[in-house]
Amino acid sequence: MKYFIKASSISNQDAVIHIKQSNIDFGTTSNTTETLPNPAELFLGSFASCILKNVERFSSMMKFTYTQATIKVNATRLENPPRMENIIYNLTIHSNDKKLNIDLLKKNIEKFGTIYNTVKLSCAISGTISTIENV
Repeated sequence: MKYFIKASSISNQDAVIHIKQSNIDFGTTSNTTETLPNPAELFLGSFASCILKNVERFSSMMKFTYTQATIKVNATRLENPPRMENIIYNLTIHSNDKKLNIDLLKKNIEKFGTIYNTVKLSCAISGTISTIENV
């Protein structure tokens, strides 16, 4: 598979990533540090997106149902050289389905996630998956 994106910026303004029919604004100036995602947050967003996409993918393959999945990602950034050192995620799946095997799902996410495996080559990743029963 091949991927293509385009990004652009204007001097002293923020930037935008153009992906298919979507535009994602991101901050490159000090004026928007509190309102727009920065490159590190977009990186973590890509990591989270990979995991959520795989929840959807494996729900079909593992034959379980869920109503919602949420993920929280924390990372530690080192200064010299600047890099992510440690990523910790907490995935929560809302489901009453007894066929949901959390251990197998975690194993599959960690084995088959493209972004997950790319990131794993450069920093430590740890995570948990929990469930919440639908009411």
